[in-house]
Amino acid sequence: MELLRKWLGHPEDIYNLLRFKMGGYRAVMPRMDTDSLGCGLRTCYRYLNQTSRSFAAVIQALDGELRHAVCIFYLVLRALDTVEDDMSIPLDVKVPMLHEFHSRLYQPDWKYTESKEKDRQVLEDFPTISMEFRNLSKVYQDVISDICHKMGVGMAEFLEKKYCHYVAGLVGIGLSRLFSASELEDSIVGQDTDLANSMGLFLQKTNIIRDYLEDQLEGREFWPREVWSRYAKKLSDFAKPENIDMAVQCLNELITNALHHVPDVLTYLSRIKNQSVFNFCAIPQVMAIATLAACYNNQQVFRGVVKIRKGQAVTLMMDATNIQAVKAIVYQYVEEIYQKIPSTDPSCNKTQQVIASIRAVSLPGSPMASRHHYSPIYLSCAMLLAALSWQYLSTLSKATEEYVQAGDN
Repeated sequence: MELLRKWLGHPEDIYNLLRFKMGGYRAVMPRMDTDSLGCGLRTCYRYLNQTSRSFAAVIQALDGELRHAVCIFYLVLRALDTVEDDMSIPLDVKVPMLHEFHSRLYQPDWKYTESKEKDRQVLEDFPTISMEFRNLSKVYQDVISDICHKMGVGMAEFLEKKYCHYVAGLVGIGLSRLFSASELEDSIVGQDTDLANSMGLFLQKTNIIRDYLEDQLEGREFWPREVWSRYAKKLSDFAKPENIDMAVQCLNELITNALHHVPDVLTYLSRIKNQSVFNFCAIPQVMAIATLAACYNNQQVFRGVVKIRKGQAVTLMMDATNIQAVKAIVYQYVEEIYQKIPSTDPSCNKTQQVIASIRAVSLPGSPMASRHHYSPIYLSCAMLLAALSWQYLSTLSKATEEYVQAGDN
């Protein structure tokens, strides 16, 4: 009954979940023909689906050879990240591994079989991944190897203040260079590293903000000390009920900081010409802005998991197919944040200022701006449908899980 009450409160979610499941998702995520792939590539795509809940579908929807390049890029960085995450690897072994990892791409037999991490298959079967890397065009190989080298060096240094740039910013830069190398996008997309960096940082900051409690439970700390130390003696103190007010104030400051990337995100997306590349880039970004709106001024960040609804997620996936639609979505969610700004919040003025700058580049008035308004007849039918088929839709929503996960590492 809890599921029924949730859907009655958002009847549009029912329609969009049905539309998504009954073919709507094929418009943004057409099915890839895996039968035409060689054995190595099929294995790589299997690893992609096993290790990425959020990016697997959008990667497989990319056009042409770019799809394979981005798949291999993801798996190489996943393997690198698995080395960095594995606390069972001694530092005197791990640091050289991170520095030299990019060179392993050209060593056909290299693999690592001693990892304890859940994604260790990408290290144990690295020969398959590196083989498919070497099968890529040289322009793709050069980008992937260069980003892998830079990221490995950054991980080895591992200063928290640089973590976002090395792990997220470099991913954005690498992907942008792959887009340009494919010639599906203009050279400026790969050359403008500032905008590409912002694309990656916005996603990574959102994940770090949202995952506070999960990271605490896993013994990880990614919130920047220069911010949280003004609100608490230890980052873990935010999980204590008596510190909730200070915790939320710190949360709001971090969200305000993340929002500064949004104008760059919109500028970047306005340059994208290929539809599959646009979908690949836009979907995670609109998921991120919706996630920040859900997290803003929300004590639940320190008590459990904050996620956007599945129906909300599939709506974003199917709507975010052009720049005007994305601007309307962004405008909607920054307005939602604006309405929740406490007048007593220390970051109140800064939050209002950054929202004003986002409003200036995401003007309302496009058809998408009113996409959540439905006629009374439709709403009545949707609620009736909810009452009659909520149990069926419970199963249905599980079937769409792999497509609608709002964020991933």
